[in-house]
Amino acid sequence: MSKNQYRPAKSSPQPVKKRFSWKPSLNFLQKPQSRNWKDLGIFWLKKIAFYFFSSTFIMVLLLRFIPILITPTMISRKMEAIGDGKESELYYDWKSYDKISKEVGLAVVASEDQLYPEHFGLDFGSMWNAFSYNLKGKKIRGASTISQQVAKNVFLWQGRSYIRKVLELYFTVLIEIFWGKERILEVYLNVAEMGNMTFGVEATANRYFNKTAAKLNRNESARIASILPSPRKYSIVNPGPYVQKRTNQVMRQMRALGGTAYLSHL
Repeated sequence: MSKNQYRPAKSSPQPVKKRFSWKPSLNFLQKPQSRNWKDLGIFWLKKIAFYFFSSTFIMVLLLRFIPILITPTMISRKMEAIGDGKESELYYDWKSYDKISKEVGLAVVASEDQLYPEHFGLDFGSMWNAFSYNLKGKKIRGASTISQQVAKNVFLWQGRSYIRKVLELYFTVLIEIFWGKERILEVYLNVAEMGNMTFGVEATANRYFNKTAAKLNRNESARIASILPSPRKYSIVNPGPYVQKRTNQVMRQMRALGGTAYLSHL
């Protein structure tokens, strides 16, 4: 082949396209080589935060789909009863939302949290009113929404402290995001303390009305709601003047909210 003979130009190599892959890095969980107390402190804070947030996210997601078997409040009540030498049997029977009378759901919303379908777990107006009232040094008034009560009962211990309140707000936001309103109300109706060693509307209906939660009528539902949030102070079976008066008030509020249709779009 002559020197002047045409030769095709060699094509330049094309750059190899790298496939995109996302691999989360957990390098921040590796213990630093430095012995500096500041570096070690930051490392442990990151590690604790990572495991706390990941474990609570997983727990909240799991409980979105499975029944709550037991709560810290139930354990606390049982331990108290054993310590006092009293009957320690827990009355608790989980029922899905569609097997509970809608009158009960409406009653607890009318009694405890009328803005429940509208707020995102926190009723700032009620919180501010309670804060202003408490500043006057009178009897402490609460302003917990149904969502906050569920967060407290399912995930936290009983008592009053700033740490517990911060955790309560944290779990309230989580369940509002991952559970939704219907699931939160379903859990509330199942785990709320409604009598001596009695939790949830199914056990309450069985013990005090000799029927299932699905068959509770408006008056019975309002009477259950009337003793909240002090079920160990007031009685469903032998309602005193306060409970009777409160029952009538709850029933009026239920009518004012428009009946069970008020909760039809949760």
